[in-house]
Amino acid sequence: MGTDELVRDVTFPSTDVVLAGSLTVPDRRAPAPGVVMVGGSGPSDRNNDTFFPPIRRRLAEAGFAVLSYDKRGVGASSGDWREATIDDFAVDAVAALDFLRAQPGVRAEATGLFGHSEGGWVVLCAAAREDVPWVVTNGCPGMTPAAQDRYALATALQAIAGVTCDDADVTLAAYDRLVEAGRRGAGFAEATRLVRTSPIPAVVTDLFGEYWSEMDESLWEFTKRKQDHDPIPNALRLRCPHLATFGGADELVPVADSISLFAAAACHPDRHPRATLAVEVFPHADHRVQVGGGTALASGYLETLTRWITERLDIDSTA
Repeated sequence: MGTDELVRDVTFPSTDVVLAGSLTVPDRRAPAPGVVMVGGSGPSDRNNDTFFPPIRRRLAEAGFAVLSYDKRGVGASSGDWREATIDDFAVDAVAALDFLRAQPGVRAEATGLFGHSEGGWVVLCAAAREDVPWVVTNGCPGMTPAAQDRYALATALQAIAGVTCDDADVTLAAYDRLVEAGRRGAGFAEATRLVRTSPIPAVVTDLFGEYWSEMDESLWEFTKRKQDHDPIPNALRLRCPHLATFGGADELVPVADSISLFAAAACHPDRHPRATLAVEVFPHADHRVQVGGGTALASGYLETLTRWITERLDIDSTA
């Protein structure tokens, strides 16, 4: 952390929870534009593991005030993310946006949203409701969680030595039965029976067992609520520019299909004229746009991100 940045712990309310996060403020005389960073799936904290700190640092160096926060029920935030929905997370993102906009020295009208993975769905939902100058999604699927998770499972199956096409088909069919069980409101006990009685090939038993190993009743209920969330209706309602960034070697998200879906939304006749779409794909990078086995962000990623946001705001990032 450089000496020209100030970081402090903050808390702010959102409906029935109190969220805790970190506010990074650049040391500059002019009022600063702002960025709210929203983490990915599961118990993501204000750092989204180790992904957010270098991005937050670069944004602060470029003259932005940055707020990232612990998901409800994670770190110092109250509540339980497993009892929430994407809409609830979007309410939290708007609460973070309002809090950052209200900070002294922050340009409220120049404060936007950055969301990683599931956080991309969240910020698209928030931006569809709220007037923001821009929105950035990173590794955000253009399809439902059910479809994205199926892709991730299929990709993982391809990486296992000895898995035949029939093995993969049987395993994916078991996944499809779980999704359909969720859609008809099946309880956790029924879903567990489906998993235990599915004819999973021995060669993929460990993989499928890993997929189900952390599932409990509350997480199953959360999965059922989330699995058919479609981000495209929110993309259609955007009234601001959208930057979608991806790693070209993302094994969790169907990148080409996601780009096609976001592009189709951008071409829709009802799309707002300000809702432009820019897409950046970083070859050989993973879901977090990292290379070298997750040891570093892809070359040019930070520069692309800060330049795109700065150009949307027409600000002098050296002020």
